[in-house]
Amino acid sequence: MNSSHIYILSGLGVDRRVFSRINFEGLPIEYLDWMHPVAQESMASYAKRLSLKITAKDPILIGLSFGGMMAIEIAKIIKVQKIVLLASAKGTKEIPTLYRIIGALKLNHILPNALLKKHNMLLDYFFGITLKEDKLMLKQILRDTDPQFLVWAIDKILNWKNEIISADLIHIHGSKDRIIPIKNIIPSYVIEHGGHFMTMTHAKEIELLLRKLLIKHS
Repeated sequence: MNSSHIYILSGLGVDRRVFSRINFEGLPIEYLDWMHPVAQESMASYAKRLSLKITAKDPILIGLSFGGMMAIEIAKIIKVQKIVLLASAKGTKEIPTLYRIIGALKLNHILPNALLKKHNMLLDYFFGITLKEDKLMLKQILRDTDPQFLVWAIDKILNWKNEIISADLIHIHGSKDRIIPIKNIIPSYVIEHGGHFMTMTHAKEIELLLRKLLIKHS
């Protein structure tokens, strides 16, 4: 294994804490934390700004959920060795039709910002979490999330247009993901019974798979 640098992008409404149960010891990883979006900023423009934080040559990108979509956009700007998606989508067709309709009708703009950050039982259901500590983790992360980033990112997901699927892409998806259902996905690997919070609920399984893949491809 060489020293290919690995950059990790978290998902919408979550941060690096969702990887806290995955042991990356021995791997050259760096988290790309979300930045505050500029008013009316496009996803491509944001990806370009975020890519400036990447200093390593030919890096590997790991993207969770929205972070996976952003990794794909970054790979249009800089050369990357590999993209690994977790609970994400590769292109427009993998985004649920309902989401695209909501985006086209701009229905997301009528939701109060405070509602988006409010933890509730419905969110637990869609994230696929049942344990008290996982619910608390989600609640804390939502509380700490920049509301403007949350609103901006939701709009970008609902209106994401991408048809370019890199050959150097690995897609890991949970069979019970309720936010991005697997019926829309053509995955490389399936985490059985994994939901959208699978980096927490199925951390060991994902850790072993990532180590195998990163050693193989790095």
